Amino acid sequence: MNDTNSKIWVDADACPNPIKEILFRAAERKGVRVILVANQLLRVPVSPHIAVVRVGSGFDVADQYIEAQVRANDLVITADIPLAAAVIDKDALAVNPRGELYTADNIRQKLTMRDFMETLRGSGVHTGGPDSFSQADKHAFAKTLDKWLAGR
Repeated sequence: MNDTNSKIWVDADACPNPIKEILFRAAERKGVRVILVANQLLRVPVSPHIAVVRVGSGFDVADQYIEAQVRANDLVITADIPLAAAVIDKDALAVNPRGELYTADNIRQKLTMRDFMETLRGSGVHTGGPDSFSQADKHAFAKTLDKWLAGR
């Protein structure tokens, strides 16, 4: 169950702008704290509910920061499956920018598939990339976020 002190952490370097906009509106509407973590400069609205943490450059630096800071019942927005697994292990919730909820029931399968695809790519097999971010993805994310906010 969520509580009113829960925060939303955003793995912001790869988070689509439409998702950030949804989060900014939610921060204002619901008074929830949204913290964007990135290794680049981000523009965000001036708000007591929105913060940016700029971490150093390097592989997974933002992920490591989020993992160290997240607490039980927080929500983490990320497409990074290893980060999602770490978040779940800390009794927090993780959702990707397409609105898919990562759970204890599905995260191991997703890690296995990620590792398999990485092995294929490493052996020279072209695996393609994710589909383009769509309106349906944006809607699915908003619906998942609304459920989390309603449970606070």
